[in-house]
Amino acid sequence: FSSLLSFGPPCESALDSATSQCRTMSKSGNVSKALSRAFGSTVQTSAESGAQHVPKMGAAQPSFAKKIRASRSIDMPSLYHEGKSERAVDGNTAAAHVAYAMSDVSFIYPISPSTSMGETMDKFATAGRNNVFGQQVKVRQMQSELGSAGAVHGALSGGALCTTFTASQGLLLMIPNMYLLAGELLPAVFHVSARALARQSLSIFCDHSDVMAVRTTGCALLSAHNPQEVMDLGLVAHLASLKSSVPFVHFFDGTRTSGVIECVKPIPYSTMKSLVPWDELDAFRQRGLNPQHPIMRGMGQDPQIYYQSAVSANKYYDSVPGIVQQTMDQVAAVTGRSYKLFEYYGDPQAERAVVIMGSAAKTAEETVDYLRARGEKVGILKVRLFRPFSTEHFLAELPHSVKAIAVLDRTKEDLAPSLPLHADVVTALSEGGVFNKTVVGGNYGLGSKEFAPKHVKAVFDNLSEKVPKTHFTVGINDDVTQTSLPMGPTIDCIDPGTTQAIFFGLGSDGTVGANKAAAAIIGERTEFYSQGHFNYSSQKAGASTVSHLRFGPKPIRSEYEIEDSPGADYLACHHTSFLGKFDMLSKARQGGVFVVNCPWKTIEELDQMFPAKLRRQIAEKKVDLYTIDAHAVATSVGLPAKRINQVMQATFFNLSGILPPDDAKAQLEAAIDRMYGKKSPDIVRSNKAALAAAPEGLNKIAYPASWLTCEDNEASLRVLNPSLTQYSKPIDEFSETFLRAIDSRTGDELSVSAFVPGGTTPIGQSAFQKRSLAEEVPVWIPDNCTQCNLCAVVCPHAVIRPFLLDKKEMEAKPEGYMARKAKGGELGGLNYTIQLAPFDCTGCAVCVEMCPDDALVMEPQKFSQDSFNEHWEYSLNQVSIKDNLMDKYTVKGSQFQDPLMEFSGACSGCGETPYVKLLTQMFGDRMVIANSSGCSSVWGGSYGLSPFKKNRFGQGPAWARSLFEDTAEYGLGMALGSQQRRERLIEDVKELVDEASSGGIEPISDQLMVILQRWLDVVGDADKCSVLLPEIKRLLAAEQGDASPLQAVRRGEDMFVAPSHWIIGGDGWAYDIGFGGLDHVLATSQNVNILVLDTEGYSNTGAQISKATPKGATMKMAAGGNKAKKKDLGAIAMMHENAYVASVSLAADVNQTVKAFREAEAYQGPSIVIAYATCVDWGHRHGDKAMVQQQVQAVESGYWPLYRFDPAQMGTSENNGFHLDNKRICDKTMSEFVKNENRFTSLQRSAPEHAKMLQSSMVEEFNQRHETRKRRAMTDEDLLEYLKKQMGESVTGERVTVLYGTDTGNAEMVAKNFQFEFKRRGMKAKCLSFNDVAIADLPDESKVLAIVATAGQGEMPKSAVKFWQGMETFMETAPADYLKDTKFAVFGLGDSSYVFFNEAARKIDEAFEKLGAERVMELGQGDDQHAGRYDTELEEWSPDFYDNIEAPPPPQELSPPSHLVEILPATDAKAAKLEPFIPHGGKPVKMTVKRTTVPEGYERAIDHFEFDLTGSGLSYDQGDSLGLWPSNSEEQVELCLSAMNLTGDEILNLQPIDSNRSVPLPQVISARTLFTEVLDIGGWPKRRFYEMLKLSATDPAEKEELEHLCTKEGKKEYQAYAEESYTYVELLQKFPSAKVTIGNLLDYIPDIKPRLYSIASSSRFHGDNECHLCIIKNEWTATSGRNCVGLSTRWLSDDLLPEKVGDISLRACVHPSAVTMPETHKTPMVMVALGTGIAPMRAFIEERAAAKKDGEECGPMALFFGARNRQEYSYEAEFEEFRKNGVLTNIVLALSREQKEKIYVTHRLQQEKQMVYDLIHEGNGNLYLCGPGGNVPPQVRQAVVDSIKDCGGHSAEYAEQYVQDMQITGRYNVEAW
Repeated sequence: FSSLLSFGPPCESALDSATSQCRTMSKSGNVSKALSRAFGSTVQTSAESGAQHVPKMGAAQPSFAKKIRASRSIDMPSLYHEGKSERAVDGNTAAAHVAYAMSDVSFIYPISPSTSMGETMDKFATAGRNNVFGQQVKVRQMQSELGSAGAVHGALSGGALCTTFTASQGLLLMIPNMYLLAGELLPAVFHVSARALARQSLSIFCDHSDVMAVRTTGCALLSAHNPQEVMDLGLVAHLASLKSSVPFVHFFDGTRTSGVIECVKPIPYSTMKSLVPWDELDAFRQRGLNPQHPIMRGMGQDPQIYYQSAVSANKYYDSVPGIVQQTMDQVAAVTGRSYKLFEYYGDPQAERAVVIMGSAAKTAEETVDYLRARGEKVGILKVRLFRPFSTEHFLAELPHSVKAIAVLDRTKEDLAPSLPLHADVVTALSEGGVFNKTVVGGNYGLGSKEFAPKHVKAVFDNLSEKVPKTHFTVGINDDVTQTSLPMGPTIDCIDPGTTQAIFFGLGSDGTVGANKAAAAIIGERTEFYSQGHFNYSSQKAGASTVSHLRFGPKPIRSEYEIEDSPGADYLACHHTSFLGKFDMLSKARQGGVFVVNCPWKTIEELDQMFPAKLRRQIAEKKVDLYTIDAHAVATSVGLPAKRINQVMQATFFNLSGILPPDDAKAQLEAAIDRMYGKKSPDIVRSNKAALAAAPEGLNKIAYPASWLTCEDNEASLRVLNPSLTQYSKPIDEFSETFLRAIDSRTGDELSVSAFVPGGTTPIGQSAFQKRSLAEEVPVWIPDNCTQCNLCAVVCPHAVIRPFLLDKKEMEAKPEGYMARKAKGGELGGLNYTIQLAPFDCTGCAVCVEMCPDDALVMEPQKFSQDSFNEHWEYSLNQVSIKDNLMDKYTVKGSQFQDPLMEFSGACSGCGETPYVKLLTQMFGDRMVIANSSGCSSVWGGSYGLSPFKKNRFGQGPAWARSLFEDTAEYGLGMALGSQQRRERLIEDVKELVDEASSGGIEPISDQLMVILQRWLDVVGDADKCSVLLPEIKRLLAAEQGDASPLQAVRRGEDMFVAPSHWIIGGDGWAYDIGFGGLDHVLATSQNVNILVLDTEGYSNTGAQISKATPKGATMKMAAGGNKAKKKDLGAIAMMHENAYVASVSLAADVNQTVKAFREAEAYQGPSIVIAYATCVDWGHRHGDKAMVQQQVQAVESGYWPLYRFDPAQMGTSENNGFHLDNKRICDKTMSEFVKNENRFTSLQRSAPEHAKMLQSSMVEEFNQRHETRKRRAMTDEDLLEYLKKQMGESVTGERVTVLYGTDTGNAEMVAKNFQFEFKRRGMKAKCLSFNDVAIADLPDESKVLAIVATAGQGEMPKSAVKFWQGMETFMETAPADYLKDTKFAVFGLGDSSYVFFNEAARKIDEAFEKLGAERVMELGQGDDQHAGRYDTELEEWSPDFYDNIEAPPPPQELSPPSHLVEILPATDAKAAKLEPFIPHGGKPVKMTVKRTTVPEGYERAIDHFEFDLTGSGLSYDQGDSLGLWPSNSEEQVELCLSAMNLTGDEILNLQPIDSNRSVPLPQVISARTLFTEVLDIGGWPKRRFYEMLKLSATDPAEKEELEHLCTKEGKKEYQAYAEESYTYVELLQKFPSAKVTIGNLLDYIPDIKPRLYSIASSSRFHGDNECHLCIIKNEWTATSGRNCVGLSTRWLSDDLLPEKVGDISLRACVHPSAVTMPETHKTPMVMVALGTGIAPMRAFIEERAAAKKDGEECGPMALFFGARNRQEYSYEAEFEEFRKNGVLTNIVLALSREQKEKIYVTHRLQQEKQMVYDLIHEGNGNLYLCGPGGNVPPQVRQAVVDSIKDCGGHSAEYAEQYVQDMQITGRYNVEAW
């Protein structure tokens, strides 16, 4: 709040003049009258509209009030007289004012609510303020409170006056030093804003627990009760400490006194200086350690002397009370404000008295006056000096007439017989010989629990009882131990002239800041006293805040919130979400004012949007109602919609009339200058414009009398629970109790019995909060979306998510629900959608910024809530989670996992939460989190608001927090404890298995025995253990025995899956206060993971500096810019050489982050991931959405590094385990990065030269660090070459440079595999992302291999974007021979379902060719649509590439097998329980029908198949394929078994050793099953299989032949082998001397993949469980003349005979096609089918036939079918029937062999141009082509182009573009093979 202070020069005459004028102003009026005058005279209402705007403020003119503002400054040390200057400040500012004056040095550290004291000290020092000794105070922020206390001790030991500021746990950390200071008699003052200690939970709010914990240290404890006393007694503490040589704790109530704004008369520094005890000061300084007069201090003492030495100081402590009272008297003499150690207030003849300390004393004073006015003899005794407790002074002040005393402690000491103050009072009375008084004690106000007059009265009433209750509580309902006092109604103790106002706002909307300014303006610029108290939620920005303002002609003593009596004169609701949530008008005064920020102006609108209860309250209380659309006003002047503070502030001043309009405007503008002056001129201008615009938008509502009896209508009921839909899940009991109470601010009403002792809670409440904060939210455009899931990855609140829907879920979806066919072979039969939670979204737009496809746009929240909330609730609660289809350790796959952290209370655009959310998606079902205090503990650990949740199996993150400083140790203890428990379980399981096997105990079931053995085999693999867990638990529960080993296993069953331990915290913890513990954990071998969320400052306490803060940034506690370089935590961590270390930036490289998380968790030892977490406190010019830009620019500029260090690779990899993932940086980006953030630009504006010096140094240091990392990541070879280049020397030697462009990491993996293979062959090779290579360096590369993925619709992948931008510019002027000495090849990774298939690879390929590089291979085009994805093409392409670059052959030795294969004895338990092999993703279906579609004896076999999908869970859509897993022929299997010398009955145990299989092999399997159902032994071998045979062959002739086949010269013979169609097993037979192992076969023979066939049926036509295929038998003749048949079609044709044996069980899957179907059946369709390409067309036709039957309007369908003759025209009769029924409008056949000249389907298309044009162009229809590839697809496309050109008269360019647009929008679909 110190921003409200001005630092102008002294001006006493101006002050005298201003004050004199000020005193002439009338105090007879009050604000209540001013309000009524304003409302009565300035507002005219319109009965017609219900609203009329209010006249605006006058123009700004010089005014009397403005002159007063200029002359009043707390920084005026020459002020000579009190009473002439008042400031409205909070207690912390008052304390800092005094502390600065009386200190030489100060050591500070942020902790709420004391933080701002240290910040103010830093600001004073930065501004050049002098203390009373004429010097600027040296202010230093320390790494912890312990560090601050130690530094204070050191400064005092050196003879310098020193002070520090703290609270709560921070004070406890200082205790050891406090004992030392007291023992060494060193004068110091600890200013403490007293705060609750963390007990069952953390509280940042007020009580005296922390102060009471230090009462035995020997420090004096002095209590101030309000901000004025903080000013005065703060000075007393400093002076008395010097005089007594005893350290003082000057404390006042945190939040209440520290944060409340009240009118304070500051003490000038000249006055303070006059009170300094100079002799005592000189004596203190002379006691400082100095070699000129050397002494020793802190010596060790043995038992002989320690006791006496301790007692020798007693006289110093004994003198303290007298010294304090004397000092109080001295301060009173110059201020006119007197104080006593104990001060009585009340009836001189009181019979009942309350002893109290702290801010509540003022409330008690009010209550005493109230009760005395009603004849009660009561009084209070206020305690100021608590330690030492002076019995003499206490008894002197206590009236003799008192019969009963209640002592109130604001603390709780479990197990103590009395609370501290109570004990002291009892002791004092006893020692004083007073035994005739009843003394009871109780506590109150813990954690800032309200303490109002009614509570004071309850305490007095208790004393009236015959036997008063002791050890009582007041202010709560203790229905468990019955300690609470009964409570009466509210007591009105408020002065009638006091006006009260309540403002309900949102954290981050500026309401609190504006109201602080209002309190200051009123208190300083009018004759009214003011008070501002601010109630915050325990959540971050976006949570509700309530500001309580009071002002009136008399000093305000009410240290409690505004109550229902007399109520508030003015209430403002700043967000519409409060209307149904808070009972705001319960505290409104009759006839008060109610202002609502909302877009509604008419009675009709308010009837719909105001709940009936609210409308009735408005009418009953006869309040004046106003509305204003503050969000619209804010956006109209260029402010973010949520920044409404100035609009609502202007409204308040305009309606209140507290200042003349011109003066109000001037004061508000001056406040804006102070608050935002350091941010930017634009922000200042916009805020001032908001002030001016606000009155124009204000409307007074003339509501009807009918509101008195109104009831809710459908619309207003929806306001009470706006997110509720038919799909919403019911709220659980805990959330109903606690979330509802806390969220509606009615938690005070909860009784003690509602709570579980110990503070534990369930997780998962945030799902029900529905804060509705956003003004705009994202809306999905499905046709633009490429389904990358990046939007979901970066979403801070998990409000935008992908969902996968099966057929039934699509059928049940709500109206308007948008989804598209899911892309990716794993997602067959499913539909994909992106859905948003409109009531949970904060509107940050981070997802929009991250989307590479422009598939998200921001729309008004109301539109989304009305249109899409039902869709969200349906998706969330009705759509099943399909988390087993994609690898969860990939970017895309991770987002199909249920986020087990959602809807947190984090700020909009938070950079921390996406990391933790991602972690929960990867490991959340087994996470244990030790969370540090800080932002992450606030948004992650607020009671009753948990964002963590359980998955559908009841698993979820277990979360806990200890202290700020010990998080690492806390997490280490957790991990070690888990390890011990799990090791116990392992031993118990082994004992159970052994005992049960040997007969030592009663047997357990075979199933349990087998699964426990399987668990023991995979006990170190958490994912495999997770798969086994449900069955283990089921079998354990079913087991009947009760043997001891079995019971032991049951007790430990929660440890079957190893917990994943994560220590999470911010940089304030990791770099500063907790660094010692973190460093220790990294030095251990414990398997524990650390995530550091680096926001580069203490973001939770308001953005103070930490050691993570970069040089040149202005932060709190570094107002002049940070002068130290950022600590390199990663470098320090890597020095341990036993910890995994990574540095990540999510939006900059999502894949790298996912990879780092996976590697860190998998590493068997300590790991640390340092995550760049952007923070709104940095003040980015683009606001909340800037997270993406910040994270990208930080990496590209070199400001933030991306790297991974794996100690397991040290000594085994060329770079010793260090991988730098951003090798190339850009200085220009650094400049842009710095200019975008206010933390840098504010210093540039205020001190340009200083900023330039610091920030230039920062850039240089980051560049140096990057250079060091870059060199570390190089191999010796690369480093030598690099250094030669740096020295200007030439580089020699051949090398292959592998470049990759990737988004998901696949291209990088392929590139690194190539690099590995090059090096394996003895070649030099390096691997870089495109963005890491400079175009200028390309001519130096002799060979370049580019591996390029394609993003979106043909865009470059992220790691190649920068390179390509530069390349496009360069090629405009580049010489044609620029790369003449470079050979190149490009391989693309793409998906042929996209229009721009491998477009990025094609661009790179063309660029290299255009620049003159020599091509060594044609562009390779990997295709995700193949069963083997890109590997299918890559395995064909790679050998020729190696040949063409003349690569040496690979090493002539076999690599060790990836699996250990063991043949189990028949007696082994595993062998006895073989399970059928189920291929990954395979679902059980039945073949029910197989029939031929061609005449018997026809040359080609074409069959129709029907399958029953019942129970499989499979569903399909039009265009999808059914995948079938075939089996190898018996003949091939027998050949293989013979070659391997096996019978087939052997039971194999397969143990992975170094396997990279994405799908693991079954652990136990028979040899026959392995060769029949798993390995594709009947497939066609790739060259690598020949290489393996070559290395295994022992026969010289065979070896020679194999060696020849593997050379470039043997390519012709190799091709001949391929044309002969030799299978793997046939090669084993052909080369019998090649004695390979089963392990070799596992590595060199691929698994059987599902064969995909286009589905030939419509589920709508036949039902969901029926699926048809149309398949032609794949036969061909080898070069030798032998007949060959494809594996799958042979299996279907020869092995499966349902007509003979009945239904046949198979394994199948559904593979989604790339076909985009029209959204309506009205769309015309042109279908082009060749051969069995008729299959999907049949499905389309049947679907439309079903739609037509159901009454839907259907458009025309034209079928163009091509085949050799009519016999191959499958389904002819059906199609004719469809044509007759009007479903098929046209059938055009092209039967090539049925006439002399061959006619193909492309001919027919050219002949039917007009039809094609009418359907496609004029009818806006879709085209579908299915059949063989080759020339047909381009010829069909040309026919369509020709039809548009020739029939429509359009240009060729137009026609081409039209068809291309059809492809992009999904209207032109091709499926070719």
